[in-house]
Amino acid sequence: MNDKKRTAEISKRLIEHYGTYNGKKGEPFGVLINTILSQNTTDRNSSVAFQRLFSVYDTPKKLANAPEDKIAELIKIGGLYTIKARRIKEISRLILDDYGGDIDFVCTANPEAARKELLSIEGVGPKTADCVLLFACGDDVIPVDTHVFRVTKRLGIVPEKADHEETHRILMENVPAGKRGSVHVDLIRFGREICRAQSPKHDECFLIDVCDYARKLGIRKKPPK
Repeated sequence: MNDKKRTAEISKRLIEHYGTYNGKKGEPFGVLINTILSQNTTDRNSSVAFQRLFSVYDTPKKLANAPEDKIAELIKIGGLYTIKARRIKEISRLILDDYGGDIDFVCTANPEAARKELLSIEGVGPKTADCVLLFACGDDVIPVDTHVFRVTKRLGIVPEKADHEETHRILMENVPAGKRGSVHVDLIRFGREICRAQSPKHDECFLIDVCDYARKLGIRKKPPK
């Protein structure tokens, strides 16, 4: 089974097990800020931090002009609040100055062009740009976060030495079109619940027969019928 076929099989099983992702989570600026807040914390804490922040400062203009220490205070529950507050304020200022405070246009642009434009904003990385395209615009993209990066390498559908951008390119090529958002969401859940960074649950894994990591460890399990 070549990489493309194996990736398609893995995608199929993930969606059968966890389901299909449908819908959007907000407008581009909100998703961008929420993605920053989600780094190195739990979904619950990042959600609380976002709600607290946007209850006071909900536009690029308000955030650009807000005291940095006030932003930090509002998002403290999400951790790394000093670093995140500075980054949020700086990005908000750039969006205000360069785009008049409105980046909704990324959802009507070609996804590749929109991604390039988002990456041109200092402080916006590939994962954040792709999250905006997926969760705000509904584009067929696959953001590469920590779980996606680790799990796809363990499975062997991405080379061990691939960096984040190479991982993104390979997954965009090999994950079936129309399923990339679902595979992103499902890989995260799979990485949290089964293919954990420490002590992965091999006995519960429904991908073990197509996993390079399991093969190297000599672990075998019959594929699902």
